[in-house]
Amino acid sequence: MTTKLYYTAPNLTEWDTHITQSMERDGKYLVMLEETAFYPHGGGQPCDTGTIQGIRVLDVVLEDEDIWHQVERLPEDVKVTCQLDWERRFDHMQQHSGQHLLSAVCLELLGARTESFHLGQEYATIDVNCSDVTPTQLSAIEQEVNRQIYSNRSIKSYFVTNEQLKDIPLVKTPKVTENIRIVEIEGIEYNACGGTHVAQTGEIGMIKCLKWEKQKGMARIHFKCGVRALQDFNDSVQILDVLSTKFNTGRKDILTRFEKWEQEHKQLKAQVELLQEENASYQAKELLSAVQGHVLAHVFEQKSLQDMQQLATKLTAEQDVLVLFATTAENKIILAHNGTQSVACGAFLKENLGAFHGKGGGSNQSAQAAFSSREDLLNFFETAQRQFIQDVMED
Repeated sequence: MTTKLYYTAPNLTEWDTHITQSMERDGKYLVMLEETAFYPHGGGQPCDTGTIQGIRVLDVVLEDEDIWHQVERLPEDVKVTCQLDWERRFDHMQQHSGQHLLSAVCLELLGARTESFHLGQEYATIDVNCSDVTPTQLSAIEQEVNRQIYSNRSIKSYFVTNEQLKDIPLVKTPKVTENIRIVEIEGIEYNACGGTHVAQTGEIGMIKCLKWEKQKGMARIHFKCGVRALQDFNDSVQILDVLSTKFNTGRKDILTRFEKWEQEHKQLKAQVELLQEENASYQAKELLSAVQGHVLAHVFEQKSLQDMQQLATKLTAEQDVLVLFATTAENKIILAHNGTQSVACGAFLKENLGAFHGKGGGSNQSAQAAFSSREDLLNFFETAQRQFIQDVMED
């Protein structure tokens, strides 16, 4: 059985050992070590990474008390030097110890026990068995958990027997009955846990509660600890500085300036919509002067499909015309009428688009299509226009 150095020497980053087994399985290269400081996946905590004889460790898993290390390739030597990615390990230690402290405070202030913990790459979460957390409660939790960090309480771990367990006030009874490892935060809690932890709460650095959300009847609290929390703060400050520069104001006045900008934006939007409506009316009159029979066909260079749809809706609501609009800006087309024309728009497109590499469809009164090229769009437009005008002339 592999000696688990991550329990006896959690701060160890480099050691020499021997490979006891190696194999290739399912296209993966796996080795077992005599001693390892690489923590395997478990208890909501990701595995450690690093190198074995300079070869990258990709994954570490625990299988029936055996610890297997997935590496890029099998080492040639049996005696190997291992190096741990300490930055990753310490991050996990900060988040996991922070989780224990946060869970203890949630139990104290909310009476809510933590049911699950997840340590992700960006942030960590706990699910506590209460249905709601108010902003005031979340703020109080954050204040108290950081106060306990400042107290720099000791965090120690040790193994106990099932008999000794009876005298320990655990938060939750463990499922295992042997090799029971206890993580104790001085004066705060006792918890059965197999993860890696810092030695003092002060090493957690700080805890920032980001938000909470409802999750399967419980409250899921998102948080960051230590270096992650500091990086999140730095990222936020950088964003604030950019906004402060853009709005030419101090950080504290950004929200006020943004509210003013929103009002100005709404006013400008209303003015633009009014101008667009006036322009649409003018454009509609101009287009109607070019109607051939009951067919109104036009190619726009810059209009979007949405703008064409709005114009087509206005025209068909006021006039008894068949509208055929195309835009070379998006290589799209729209066909529409108010229901008085005999053309089934969707069926017409479905029958004719294939020859022009177009895709689309719609109802009897309105349909649209997109083309892979400007040439296909214009060829379809000219063909459809000729057919519609010819049909009108024959009628």
